[in-house]
Amino acid sequence: MHLDELNWKILKCLQENARQNNSEIGRQVGITSPAVSERIKKMEDAGVIQSYDTYISPYEIGYQLKAIITLRAFMGMLKPFMEKVKTYDEVLNCYRITGNENFVMEVVLKNQKHLEAFIDQLIVYGETKTQIVLSKVVQNKPIKPVR
Repeated sequence: MHLDELNWKILKCLQENARQNNSEIGRQVGITSPAVSERIKKMEDAGVIQSYDTYISPYEIGYQLKAIITLRAFMGMLKPFMEKVKTYDEVLNCYRITGNENFVMEVVLKNQKHLEAFIDQLIVYGETKTQIVLSKVVQNKPIKPVR
């Protein structure tokens, strides 16, 4: 789908606050609410807009640790891990990557004992490396047009 300047303005509005209504977006970009609605629907149908998410702070609901864990799968364990990782409640995001490791996971954990138990589950599938997240520097930065 070709995105014109108006579509990008709408996307910018949605990335800043996906809960604002079409009338408010229309005022910001200079078109009517029905025109905004039509453009948004077309972008949803084309897969440009994939979802509207709610971000929940893990710290406010009882998780004390966030960590990044990489895993280098043992021979024959790549595909089994790809299925198993989907079942872990701790895993917020998991990416298959290039390089020495096969996967990088963003996880939330209650405490150090929870981290230890979780790593014990992972080491069946491969070698892990863990980094504890101290703070956010950039999160969900808006996507801008390709130039």
